[in-house]
Amino acid sequence: MAIIQKIMHRIIYILFFLSSLLNAQNIEESVATYDLSGGEIIQIKAFPSVYISNRNVNVWLPDNYNENQLYKVIYMHDGQMLFDAKTTWNGQEWGVDEWATQLQINQETPPFIVVGIHNHPKLRWYEYFPEQALSVSDENQQQILNKLLDSNKYIDSLLADNYLKFITEELKPYIDNRFNVSTAAKDTFVMGSSMGGLISLYAVCRYPQIFGGAACLSTHWPGAHIYDSNLLSDLLLHYFKVNIPKSGFHKFYFDYGNQTLDKYYPKYAPLVDQIMYDKGYSSFNYKQLFFEGANHSEDAWRSRLNQPVNFLLNP
Repeated sequence: MAIIQKIMHRIIYILFFLSSLLNAQNIEESVATYDLSGGEIIQIKAFPSVYISNRNVNVWLPDNYNENQLYKVIYMHDGQMLFDAKTTWNGQEWGVDEWATQLQINQETPPFIVVGIHNHPKLRWYEYFPEQALSVSDENQQQILNKLLDSNKYIDSLLADNYLKFITEELKPYIDNRFNVSTAAKDTFVMGSSMGGLISLYAVCRYPQIFGGAACLSTHWPGAHIYDSNLLSDLLLHYFKVNIPKSGFHKFYFDYGNQTLDKYYPKYAPLVDQIMYDKGYSSFNYKQLFFEGANHSEDAWRSRLNQPVNFLLNP
């Protein structure tokens, strides 16, 4: 049975690969004019998708990018916030090019590239909330959930599953064909912050054969507005308790601070720890860090970005 599943996965991947070749003629690339401290960015404008709205994708390559070298890949959400503060809505950035350049020059990590997927500002919550977590069987819970979604003008049909199909069925095959990257799950990771942390964890749960690990910074465990019912956080924690892969192949990194929005997150840390320990994870493949005084911002995530990158990419 395992052999048949592997064969089916390979056939499906080949079909996705061929599909990406057919769509390549509709994809336009250019070198982005961002202010970078190292490397270059190949920007794909309005990457076409049948699953979600077209959006820009920034592919960061190191200065010494070599076609004879296989690179690991980190897929990152909120791609417009990663590289150049002059182009972001709040004047902040993750500093991905700074950290990625420094880590590789110092040989602190294996060679890697970063694929930054732009969000759709008006659809970000819908694309990042793990929709399978909303499956409830209790009638009272369903009534609370319906009222919660209606009161916040959320839509019944969420978009996270389609967003992940876009990444796994359309974007990743293109990246695998266009750039000299390892296609193995052990070399493919996903990373994000806040709601981006939730969708990163969800990506590994839904596609454990594609992603070898996730980094979830300042994960927004409340799920929506802080003042809403805690039903969403309960549903999220239950979903991940059931669906996080057992220890043995994947790696997970979590962190949080205690200022601004992050001040609501410390109470979830022991619950997440317990879920991971029950799945068999240890310090070898799981880490959750607390940063005293850290707030909920790109500046905060920038200050510690080396930690998740090091953890995911190194043995």
